[in-house]
Amino acid sequence: MGNGQFNGTGSLSRFILRRDRIRLPAWIFGFVFVTLLIAVAFTGLYGSDEERQAMAATMENPAMTAMTGPGFGLADYTMGAMLAHQMLLMTAVVVGLMNVLLTVRHTRADEEDGRVEMIRSLPVGRLSNVAATLQVLFLANILLALLIGFSLYALNIESMDLQGSLLYGAALGATGMFFAALTAVFAQLAQNSRSALGFSIAALLLAYIVRAIGDVSNETISWFSPLGWILRSEVYVNNIWWPVLLTAGAALVLIAAAMYLNSIRDLGAGFLPARPGRLRASALLQGPLGLAFRLQRTGLIAWAVGMYVLGVSYGSVMGDTDSFFADVEIMQDLLVPKEGFSLIEQFVPILMSVMGIFCAIPVLMAILKLKGEEKNGRIEHILGRAVSRSRLLGSYLVVSLAASFIMLTLAGLGFGTTANAMVAEGFDIGMAYRAALAYLPALWAMVGLAVLLLGWAPRFTGAIWFYLAVSFFVIYLGNLFQFEEWIGRLTPFGYVSGMPIEEFDAVQAIGLTAAAVVLAAIGFMGYNRRDIGKL
Repeated sequence: MGNGQFNGTGSLSRFILRRDRIRLPAWIFGFVFVTLLIAVAFTGLYGSDEERQAMAATMENPAMTAMTGPGFGLADYTMGAMLAHQMLLMTAVVVGLMNVLLTVRHTRADEEDGRVEMIRSLPVGRLSNVAATLQVLFLANILLALLIGFSLYALNIESMDLQGSLLYGAALGATGMFFAALTAVFAQLAQNSRSALGFSIAALLLAYIVRAIGDVSNETISWFSPLGWILRSEVYVNNIWWPVLLTAGAALVLIAAAMYLNSIRDLGAGFLPARPGRLRASALLQGPLGLAFRLQRTGLIAWAVGMYVLGVSYGSVMGDTDSFFADVEIMQDLLVPKEGFSLIEQFVPILMSVMGIFCAIPVLMAILKLKGEEKNGRIEHILGRAVSRSRLLGSYLVVSLAASFIMLTLAGLGFGTTANAMVAEGFDIGMAYRAALAYLPALWAMVGLAVLLLGWAPRFTGAIWFYLAVSFFVIYLGNLFQFEEWIGRLTPFGYVSGMPIEEFDAVQAIGLTAAAVVLAAIGFMGYNRRDIGKL
């Protein structure tokens, strides 16, 4: 790499900060606020040693290990050990998602928009844009680590010392750095921003699944996942720093790879070759529906496989859960099943809530693909033919709704069939499938909200991802810590029946479906009225 490759990096960094002056602070302070809120809530919910040890007993089983990671410090479940065990992994996943979205936004997406080409016409270096993006995100992750670390220590909660608090923040910051760097590599390999985003989120999901399998079956497997690395820091228990340093070091290696690939790559091209298309278009491509599906076919197939694997990974740990309940005396008092249900079935709603929210990611990506096509100036060519706006938006809506059914179906069947094979007395596959499909109206409501934003506020469609992240925290914490019911009602997922423990509530399902229809209808009205291409 010759001299001048990084010219203008500082100016570009300031430009990125200017563009994300609202988005970045919202993410960072959102993480800090939620983390502090949970830490304070823990002190109220589990004030005594007996209450914390009772919670430790509920967490020491394969299903919860797959969700939250191994419980370091369960023998002496202090407030700090509880926070790190139950929140570090899930928060790290969302921090990784933040970095993925922002890295794609300022690298490959800007290339597609022509912004990078315009910048490169100025006296800036070839590597300046990638360097500026990673510089800003690394500073943001460092700031996030410091704010969370010192804020947790400032709560003055016993067992949450300064070293452990800083390590907690550093683990989150290092995770963010790793996935920002990994996404920068995918941005060089992929042909477009859609592929770069798909590869990056798939890598994040794969890291979670590999860690879950390793934590339950073989710890060696967990070392193939960066999420497994940070959990070995044993925050607030033994405070081991080297796994976090390993994660940050791996991020630096990925940065070097991204820089090298960017230095030898043609602008607008990718290293993963695009397969040449057919000489003649198939009948499927003669309408906007077929085109909408074709543009997303590869990504949807990859996500479908991922959802099935996620269901299988959760189902694989169900075989040991029932025996754990039988052996732990305190569980007989804490988890008394309803008549007709086994103790193991009480975990089904918790696991389904996580899978349901994960399934929302590809579903929302399918409908928001329309905005990407509009930003790239491709919509005008379609609307210039005998295609109405309603038909165009409706095509993407159909793909999104179909994806919601497919993703939940595969996740539910993967979970049910695997659990049936692992549980000695058998497991009701049909029940697992119905429990998964119960989330269908909630996903439709999220799609309806996305359509509303596409129609009236396309510049703010990114807010749907923040809302999904908030939904994850609310539902995940609500299941674990029994928050007030109104907190769960802040998201569509809070209106889903927790089958099989709860009866299917048709009224709530119809209400969510009606809300989805109304939101989508209003979105269609806005889409038909607004200027196309002015985002």
